[in-house]
Amino acid sequence: MNLNQITIPVQNIERAITFYEELGLTLIVKALPHYARFECNEGQSTFSLHQASGPLNNGGTWIYFEVEKLDEKVAELVQKGYLFEELPNGKSWLWRESRLKDLDGNQLILYYAGENRKSPPWKI
Repeated sequence: MNLNQITIPVQNIERAITFYEELGLTLIVKALPHYARFECNEGQSTFSLHQASGPLNNGGTWIYFEVEKLDEKVAELVQKGYLFEELPNGKSWLWRESRLKDLDGNQLILYYAGENRKSPPWKI
């Protein structure tokens, strides 16, 4: 099985498109006002937005984007005005992470894990 895409609800598709393009994703489908889809720079997965039909349940979705040059990417985004809740730091699970929220309150984690992403020392 291969993960094709993740789709999240947003209140304003056009604002969210700008947010995710500036984050570094490449827009490949723009079906306004209800849908947009992005390609990730690496791998085969895609990331989609759909227009929410009601209130959002903020905080329930956590999205991880792996970035090899994490510190450089975070510095670049800070220069663009992105507000991070947590700057890059080492975690006990051997990943380096930084956290921010998108415009709709979804938790985004930019991280780098290298070999530990799929093969941590405690792997079964």
